[in-house]
Amino acid sequence: MQAKSPYTAAITGGGLLFEETNVMLPLLLSPDRTTLVKDEVSNNRLLRINAEKSRYRAVAEIGRRFDAMPSSFWQDYLLMNEEERRVALLLVMLKTYKILFDFHINVTLRRWNSISKSVCIDDLMMEFNEISARDEFVDSWSDNTKDRVASAYLSVLRKVGMLDRANRLSAIKSTNMDYYLTHGEAWFLEACLLQPYQIEQIRKEAMS
Repeated sequence: MQAKSPYTAAITGGGLLFEETNVMLPLLLSPDRTTLVKDEVSNNRLLRINAEKSRYRAVAEIGRRFDAMPSSFWQDYLLMNEEERRVALLLVMLKTYKILFDFHINVTLRRWNSISKSVCIDDLMMEFNEISARDEFVDSWSDNTKDRVASAYLSVLRKVGMLDRANRLSAIKSTNMDYYLTHGEAWFLEACLLQPYQIEQIRKEAMS
């Protein structure tokens, strides 16, 4: 079932992993990636994650996200400031994990465009029911796994500044939003909950 499914619950192996991604990038971009990453898992020189099993999971997920994007993206990422990097990592998460993409497009955007402008774990569980009805692999996940996946997604939204502790949504915007327009990711501006007039303004600025 897993081989036929586009979904994975691997997000439970780590949330945004912002600081961890930043310290691992030089290793992942190196021609000696395999050797350097293996050494990091064994010796914990950069990550400072005490348990080797946890360190292995974090490294595996960072590697999965790294491979989901072209190397040119990560070279650009290195030139971004902290705020821009957090927004960029949201794009990476949505492109790496289809379950998060579905949550974001089918639940968060819909809730943002409703009166409530909030999203909670119950909303995500309703989406899980929809996905489970058409995907046997997701349907086989335990309630605990589904809860952990949903919680990890909400944690990502909080860490990028899109969701507060009361589960209220807000748009996020960094100083380089035009980057996504010029690199074929215009859809991401709406995913950041920007209004059409804001997107149009960014488009005009990018063309000027």
